[in-house]
Amino acid sequence: MPEEKVINKDSENKEVLEESKSQEPILDSSLSDVSKTKTKNTTVPKNKKKKVSKFIKKGAVHVLATYNNTIITFTDINGNVIAWSSAGKCGFKGPKKATPFAASIIVEDASSRAKDRGLEEVIVYVKGVGLGRDSAIRALNTNGFTITNIKDITPTPHNGCRKRKPRRV
Repeated sequence: MPEEKVINKDSENKEVLEESKSQEPILDSSLSDVSKTKTKNTTVPKNKKKKVSKFIKKGAVHVLATYNNTIITFTDINGNVIAWSSAGKCGFKGPKKATPFAASIIVEDASSRAKDRGLEEVIVYVKGVGLGRDSAIRALNTNGFTITNIKDITPTPHNGCRKRKPRRV
């Protein structure tokens, strides 16, 4: 059997000659070029850590209900996102995104993924003045979550911007 010489690079980038015996017999000289196989040193990727899904009993639900959309986010106590969903993600378009029906579908979508992580007890933070805020809280209750607290964190102006000057007629 013929021997092949292969040049590989070791860990210190020095070229090392290796002799290997080919296992297949070569029948013809024209086939010998095709049957020669050069082996290259390939670097094996380091073992990446697998994401371990932790079971979380207590968490928070952030409901953002605007005039145009509703977004639901499930987080743990520290604020790390467990699951989220929005009306556009669930297939609603245009003015249908801000409806109470859309909010209940959004909660079902996000809560199914949050329950897989073991979430049971939630604090609800509601932000915005949209139509989906009440129906989102009701949908959370019907999906089996224990609601311990509901907080409205809608930003309100403390005297706000300066008013326009009075119009002279």
